[in-house]
Amino acid sequence: MGQNVTVEDVPTPWHALEAIEAIQRLGTNAETGLDAKEAASRLAKYGLNRLPEGKKQGPFMRFLGQFNNILVYVLLAAGFTKLMLSLWVDAGIIFAVVVLNALLGFIQEGRAEKALDSIRNMLSAEARALRGGEIRMIPAEQLVPGDIVLLESGDRVPADLRLIDAKNLRTEEAALTGESVPAEKTAAAAAEKATIGDRDSMAFSGTMVVSGRATGVAAATGSTTELGRINQLLADVSALETPLLRQIKKFGYKFTAAIGVLSIIIFSYGHWLGHMTFVELFQAVVGIAVSLIPEGLPALITITLAIGVQRMAQRNAIVRRLPAVETLGSVSRICSDKTGTLTLMEMMVTSVVTADSAYEVTGDGYAPEGEVRESGQKIGEPALPLKLMGRVSMLCNDAELFQDGGAWKVEGDPTEGALYPFATKLGMAREAEKASLPRIDAIPFESEHKFMATLHRAADGHQILLVKGAPEVILEHCDRQQTAAGPAPLDRDHFAREGDRLAAQGERVLGLAWLENPGLVTGSLKPSDLPKNLVLVGLAGLLDPPRKEAIEAVKECHRGGIRVTMITGDHKITAAAIARMLGIGDGKTAVAGAEIEAMNDAALQDCVRDVDVFARASPEHKLRLVKAIQANRQIVAMTGDGVNDAPALKKADIGVAMGIKGTEVTKEAAGMILADDNFASIGAAVKEGRTVYNNIEKAMLFLLPTNVAQALVIAVAIFLGFTLPITAPQVLWVNMVTSVALGLVISFEPHEADVMTRPPRSVDRPIVTGFGLWRILFVGVALLAYTLAAFFQMKAYGASDGLARTVAVNAITFGQVFYLLNSRYLITSSLSLTAHQGNRFLPLGVGAVVVLQLLFTYAPPFQALFGNESVPLWVWPWLLVGGAIFFLAVEAEKAIIRSSPVLRSAVVSIEAGKAKPG
Repeated sequence: MGQNVTVEDVPTPWHALEAIEAIQRLGTNAETGLDAKEAASRLAKYGLNRLPEGKKQGPFMRFLGQFNNILVYVLLAAGFTKLMLSLWVDAGIIFAVVVLNALLGFIQEGRAEKALDSIRNMLSAEARALRGGEIRMIPAEQLVPGDIVLLESGDRVPADLRLIDAKNLRTEEAALTGESVPAEKTAAAAAEKATIGDRDSMAFSGTMVVSGRATGVAAATGSTTELGRINQLLADVSALETPLLRQIKKFGYKFTAAIGVLSIIIFSYGHWLGHMTFVELFQAVVGIAVSLIPEGLPALITITLAIGVQRMAQRNAIVRRLPAVETLGSVSRICSDKTGTLTLMEMMVTSVVTADSAYEVTGDGYAPEGEVRESGQKIGEPALPLKLMGRVSMLCNDAELFQDGGAWKVEGDPTEGALYPFATKLGMAREAEKASLPRIDAIPFESEHKFMATLHRAADGHQILLVKGAPEVILEHCDRQQTAAGPAPLDRDHFAREGDRLAAQGERVLGLAWLENPGLVTGSLKPSDLPKNLVLVGLAGLLDPPRKEAIEAVKECHRGGIRVTMITGDHKITAAAIARMLGIGDGKTAVAGAEIEAMNDAALQDCVRDVDVFARASPEHKLRLVKAIQANRQIVAMTGDGVNDAPALKKADIGVAMGIKGTEVTKEAAGMILADDNFASIGAAVKEGRTVYNNIEKAMLFLLPTNVAQALVIAVAIFLGFTLPITAPQVLWVNMVTSVALGLVISFEPHEADVMTRPPRSVDRPIVTGFGLWRILFVGVALLAYTLAAFFQMKAYGASDGLARTVAVNAITFGQVFYLLNSRYLITSSLSLTAHQGNRFLPLGVGAVVVLQLLFTYAPPFQALFGNESVPLWVWPWLLVGGAIFFLAVEAEKAIIRSSPVLRSAVVSIEAGKAKPG
């Protein structure tokens, strides 16, 4: 025994082999299983039935890795420069920011590694196996290929099993395949090219047995199972940098290079002029470098992202990784799983067909609220066929429906559970029906005969037989149909057409029938006892319905230029039907997993440009689809709840997991978790993400002009050979106190009215656009002029260098306060009171800066530290006038842009950064 095992060769399509052939290839015996010696030998050969742990980077190296960032290098350089200038406090602040950011990244990265551990926790702890002819409970990790395993309802499947005998077996595979209903299993071989969801002859590791019993032979254990394959996919996927981090990195490189080149040029020119000593010139150039570095920017970005996290949490979107906040604002395509995300993950009767009419049923999943409509109008008293359909639904049923914490849940078959609320919507009560027609016998549903029948006794002693099942089976046992007037000859073609129509809508169709006085002998009913003269009551179409709020959320995404794509493991017809209801895609085109398999990467990249519905998708397919969309230069958000979604969630720019019905695996692999499992919450999160990016961009356009102005002040002084109007320590004061204090105000800016009607940003749009560069230079030069005017005006009045510099620092600070009012809107006018409402932190920020500047100007410790002198009171009104003139100059620039259609169009186009079509 064991000589023919081929598990480690080229992967064998066990699902396509006959059961006897699978047993032979695995070198085992279906009656006795493996003996102890052979099991031990195989355990040594194949290893324990558990998922391998990948190599983990040590904590110290993971912590050091957080410093590998260009912006961090710039900050460290600024910090060491400040140490050289003996500015210990400022250096300490910068180093504290760097260490804090590193700690945040270290903690979040550690959480991400839990994804693999979560998959391992899905494995079963024990298994019932045949060993040496005896049934034994053994640790599941000791299972080996060739073990004969027994399954029954409630078991977690311990390995990938090729079924050799199955009795009414159904397994819950939603986490693996995405199907909303349990999968029916059989021992018959499946097609070789069948996708995971169609391999009915296999029970997969980590799935749950919902009903029935079975015997199977372990065909794959540990890392060779489907769960192990997903685990490896997840381990191999490296998470992408967010768009913001990529843009900051590019900006950091360019900015650092510009600072270096500028410093060399200015130092060389100043040395050539020879009007400053080497030390003075070096300190001045260092002052320029320090003034240009936006020390407060990392802290400002972190705080803005943190505010976004808090706002999103209020909208049921829990962000696990800080940069994910901004990524949502960049999303140009949302790839969503169907089951549980776009739909309720609850079956519901949505269509009913009788001999007389067709009806629509409204509601939300298992909840009993809703109504039955005919031609769009709510029906009155139900006709006789509808009443009979309600009765069959209530009584020919073994499921239980109950309310748990406000949510309706089913114990048993979801399809059966969905029949109860349908009958309730017809005005029927389950207990009353059970009391009037007690059950006296039943033929349970089994996959071999595909129907269920229950026998009841009426009050007058007569028998009533109620039947439901696959429509083709029910029709074969019917010779009449129920009408409002009574039984009539069966119109088989009518019901066949209607059944096809419901199936084409993606609905699961059930046939319902009944018979009075069937004359059956109770006590030993068998499937063969079902009469051939049943009366067909009608057909019921069931569907996992779309969430109502998801339909509106999809519309809002489309209005904002975001494409919504459905990627599901469910059937192609069902996926297309749900997509039509949601408004996803063209309502016709859907691509199945087998078609994805046949495409190379280039063909798939072309396919995703036009198609938005993908069905029967395996974990590899989902991963390839995400990569193909990203190859078209789109920012992808991927949603999901099953373990099969985890690799794609990790690969996407932003992975979104379901908080209620999602597995721990998806939650750990995702960057964001939806607390309410609602697609509509993604739209709200995208809105927050766009606002976060807008605020970061506004903050940068606010901070950088000040840095430019300060550098220009020092550079002009060097070039023209006059006294420095502002010293390096004063530059740090302006940067670290006033800039950050005022910049934080922008972090709290509310949503702009049109934020969700703008197109997504292009993936290669720089964080500082061409227009942004113009605004920085324009405002920087204006601030330079204001600062130099204040400095030279004071020198003209005979002020000392210390007093003139103090006034210059206050001038540049006043300029910042007024520019903050300009910065709240890119080109919209700020010349109104309403323009300055909506942000309660604005007056607080301005007030804080006023207090700080008064301390800076008049407090003796600050005067000693910065070389300041007290400013005469008559100077302040003139500084306010100068700030107001500066404010009006920026507003004039905005007015010129607004008044010119060409300029306005150019600015809008640049700032929108339209994403390229995917």
